[in-house]
Amino acid sequence: MQTILVTGGTGNLGHLIVPRLLNAGCKVRVLSRRSREAQEGIQFVTGDLATGKGIDAAAEGAEIILHCAGSNQGDEDKAANLVRAASRAGACHLVYISVVGADRVPVVSGIDRAMFGYYASKLAGERLVAESGLPWTTLRATQFHDLMLMMAQQMVKLPVIVVPAGFQWQPVDAGEVAARLAELALGAPAGLAPDIAGPKIYSTAELLRGYMRVSGKHRPIISLGLPGKAARALRAGANLSPERAVGKRTWEAFLAERVSLPELVKRQPA
Repeated sequence: MQTILVTGGTGNLGHLIVPRLLNAGCKVRVLSRRSREAQEGIQFVTGDLATGKGIDAAAEGAEIILHCAGSNQGDEDKAANLVRAASRAGACHLVYISVVGADRVPVVSGIDRAMFGYYASKLAGERLVAESGLPWTTLRATQFHDLMLMMAQQMVKLPVIVVPAGFQWQPVDAGEVAARLAELALGAPAGLAPDIAGPKIYSTAELLRGYMRVSGKHRPIISLGLPGKAARALRAGANLSPERAVGKRTWEAFLAERVSLPELVKRQPA
């Protein structure tokens, strides 16, 4: 029985991967910053990727390490601490989730870093994994439906929505990414795996209008051009992977399951 350490195992992506690994007969160890009560088949270990505290103990004895923990800041340092611990533990397979466009969205200025630093952070993490000396696999995915939904929910709180002109997105279902990551983790190290992307490409306005349509909200949308090389790359589609539109669940299908119509329901006659 293989032991797999999953960082971010309680997060948006990780919590979808863990049951798949359990169903495959793996012994799953989940890294958490806080102590948690044990669950059937899951060993929780406490550690902090930002400081490195507890990471060596978490990695010890794990044949496979799946790094799903991520944030908008400090990803490179967290990946570095994990790679060092994985190397010391002699892991047989290090698996990393990255983002489509990590290698194509240049983050060179202060404005770029403030708005699009996530891409640079993920690229740095990719390089650390590839240069670790361990057998490795990296999967780049397009934007998750859940992230697009959070963005839409925040933006419609404003009376007028301002969106970046020319940006397009190819949202993918997190469950489909989880299934692919689990498959890759249990297979032979593949290096840079083929991207996984959603089935359709949308402008920012189209995503927002789809959300407003199912939530019963109405807001005017204004497009605004953004400066910088990163914004230019995004307008050129650097964050898209149309040739890898292998996802099945569309934005519309996701919204139909996740968003209710409380305002419209209230208006229905008794």
